[in-house]
Amino acid sequence: MQNKLLAAYVRTATVESYEKALLFVDGKYVQALQSGVYYWWKNSITINVGKVDTRQQQLEINGQEILTKDKAALRINAWAQYKVADIEKAVLQNKEYDKQLYVAFQLALREYVAGYSFDELLEKKEAIAPFILQQVKEKAAALGIEVNGFGIRDIILPGDVKEIMNQVLIAEKKAQANTIMRREETASTRSLLNTARLMEENAMLWKLKEMEYVEKIADKISSISVSGNGVLIEQLKQIFVPQK
Repeated sequence: MQNKLLAAYVRTATVESYEKALLFVDGKYVQALQSGVYYWWKNSITINVGKVDTRQQQLEINGQEILTKDKAALRINAWAQYKVADIEKAVLQNKEYDKQLYVAFQLALREYVAGYSFDELLEKKEAIAPFILQQVKEKAAALGIEVNGFGIRDIILPGDVKEIMNQVLIAEKKAQANTIMRREETASTRSLLNTARLMEENAMLWKLKEMEYVEKIADKISSISVSGNGVLIEQLKQIFVPQK
């Protein structure tokens, strides 16, 4: 059938392994075609083959400007993955099934976002994808389509809302820093109080603390000149020698 001598008398259609096709004869649907090569004689009969790619496909849902329940305007970019499961439903019963699927995702996304305030939406953003998939699944099946995935790529905030969110974040971080500082100050004060109580109960510990501070002071002094009579020696003795 592929001989050059027959080329003027034969028409050919090829259905790839990842495709499904529908055969129309004189505008009337006849049957579904599986993958392979098909030949017909060239005559007055009109032959049309409608083919559909059955591989998984990506649908981009970008630039969706949606108002939340409290009137915050958001711009959302999302994606969906699907594949044609029933070619007869997709082609014979529906026109431009991909556009209808896009609208179904768009409406489900708007329904979800409009039902929550801005703060609630941020708290429940992980629940968006399961909700959208559940909402669209039945409508997609009516289109002969199997939906395999959905996700939010970006939630873009207006400039004024973004600035407010940044201010809130900075205020929260400052509050956390102040809390940590107060906690450390409290711990330090409690430690000093415990030390003071121990020193009050133990004269030797008091004297050791005295010696510790004298040592710290001495580390910063390169030389000491002492002049005086025996009274000075007695005063130093009182500082460094524990009293019996």
